[in-house]
Amino acid sequence: MSATTRNAATRLLGIEHPIVQGPFGGGLSSVELAGTVSDLGGLGSFGAHMLPPERIGPLVEALRARTRRPFAVNLWVSDHDAGGLDLDEATFERHWPLFEPYFRELGVPKPERMERGHPPFAAQVEALLEARPPVFSFVFGIPEAGVLRECRRRGIVTVGAATTVAEAQALDEAGVDAIVATGAEAGGHRPSFLAPAEESLTGTFALVPLVVERVRVPVIAAGGIADGRGVRAALALGAQAVQIGTAFLACRQSGTSDLHREVLFSPQACETTLTRAFTGRLARGVRNRWTEQMAACRDRLPPFPITGWFVSRLKPAALAAGRSDLLSLWSGQIAPNLRHRDAVALMQSLLAELYGHSPTHEEKLA
Repeated sequence: MSATTRNAATRLLGIEHPIVQGPFGGGLSSVELAGTVSDLGGLGSFGAHMLPPERIGPLVEALRARTRRPFAVNLWVSDHDAGGLDLDEATFERHWPLFEPYFRELGVPKPERMERGHPPFAAQVEALLEARPPVFSFVFGIPEAGVLRECRRRGIVTVGAATTVAEAQALDEAGVDAIVATGAEAGGHRPSFLAPAEESLTGTFALVPLVVERVRVPVIAAGGIADGRGVRAALALGAQAVQIGTAFLACRQSGTSDLHREVLFSPQACETTLTRAFTGRLARGVRNRWTEQMAACRDRLPPFPITGWFVSRLKPAALAAGRSDLLSLWSGQIAPNLRHRDAVALMQSLLAELYGHSPTHEEKLA
């Protein structure tokens, strides 16, 4: 198997094995998880899209202190949808009645009006360039040409996400170093940027070979992969690495809650849904009371990030009360097959299944 696991993608990323840990935003990433995956020869990732610019440099320093291996920092290129940049008093009062019953139910007082719900990407990427992480991965678009040129000048590898062939081709033409082809099975947000996310739902194992034949750079498969079988299948279709999200999110080293982890290992994880009800952008999570009730009033949901701002004010109280029915429970469709609660055990299992045994020194270097 060494001939297919030591390839352009692993050389580009500076990793031993073709495994990338998916980046999680909103506090779900952790330095420990990213460092653990990187130390074991994969590419650990940290979703930094909610961090203000002044925290990105310290984050990269913390990751460098945790691991000597390459790691990725992820940002969202598009930081708001139309109408979602600011929330004036009239708009706040118009949207408040949709969320007010849940605030009452959880005993959370009416929040002060949001000033800005998401840090500006332009300032974030400037801080990232200054910090120089080994890999800059991004979703929801393509950074401007000047940013990509500066990444090349500073030796930062760029990795963009595509949900369609057209998006992959746009990334390729822009000069991105590698492309994540993310299928509809994946948990979390659908990072579409050329067509509506609801119209960009090709499955992973159709999307990967379509993209591989139409771009020049290495392709990383994402969505519906949680074990060595999935890795082998993606490589057989032409991907040169895989990105695994839900299986790593379920590990104790991630930043998610114990309540979320327990749901991922429960029968409830058999039912996921695509919803805009948690942030205003389409994302896959476990079906619960919130997704069901909000589906009935989807036309009233405010745009991203206003919906996410309201929901974030409810999250601490929902967690404290053990209310998984009111939490965002991000999950891919593969969740019922999860077996590991520890990132070391997960990596060891992935490598044993991929190679058929623990990789030898020669296979690592092949």
